Amino acid sequence: MPELPEVETVMRGLERAITGKSIKHIQINRYDLRVPVPQDFGQRLTGLSVDGFTRRGKYIAITLQGGATHIIVHLGMSGRIRIFDDAPGYEPQKHDHIIMHMDDGGCFAYEDPRRFGMVYLAADTHWEHEKPFSKMGPEPLGKWSGADLYEKISAKKANIKAALLDQRVVAGLGNIYVCEALYDAGIHPERLAATLSLDEANRLVEASKAVLRKAIKAGGSTLKDYQHTDGSLGYFQHQFTVYDQEGQPCKNAQCNGTIKRIVQSGRSTFFCPVCQK
Repeated sequence: MPELPEVETVMRGLERAITGKSIKHIQINRYDLRVPVPQDFGQRLTGLSVDGFTRRGKYIAITLQGGATHIIVHLGMSGRIRIFDDAPGYEPQKHDHIIMHMDDGGCFAYEDPRRFGMVYLAADTHWEHEKPFSKMGPEPLGKWSGADLYEKISAKKANIKAALLDQRVVAGLGNIYVCEALYDAGIHPERLAATLSLDEANRLVEASKAVLRKAIKAGGSTLKDYQHTDGSLGYFQHQFTVYDQEGQPCKNAQCNGTIKRIVQSGRSTFFCPVCQK
């Protein structure tokens, strides 16, 4: 599943390509997505201009003319956005469920083989106060602080890995980047969240911000289905310190540990049992 840096990269690609453009025509090839596409979806949006973009967690909100309507996009497990020119004779690819044709001759397609993603309309100008956004924690790259995290986890009985994946604690953090942040902060993924000190919470928040910024700069991690809007690949997977590094020596020069893999709540966790306490 694309995580926050991948979603941010997709949003920035869309932002560069279609902000200020108007929707000329919408082609719906499948209406039966995870959230069914309304029959009048194209009719309601045709002619509207794209004003801007917002990312909330792993969701992208596309603000349309005047801010009264928003297209909400979630890529699910295998969804991706592809930008291309509306050339004569172009044939949609097999899983292009929604194609938006813009007034400048450009197009973007929502492609999703497994159909676990979502594309739907939020007409309310205060969409961020509606579910699921109203239940989300702070954005990790926003004003999120160690004090915020410490307060949220102080009474939690879950381990810190599970706590960080809880979208009510912090929005958008996923498995890959939580593993990387815990390693950088020197915190064991099986630690009970409530046992972290304020100093450790501060360290973990700063590590999370740093790894996310580094991943966004690298264009995200290309794992399985994820690609950029132009089809190019992300490169952060070449910078992983622990994720998918089972059996490799710890990259801390002062450590003689070996990266270990365990399963927590059905997800792989990679960590150094020597560095992380």
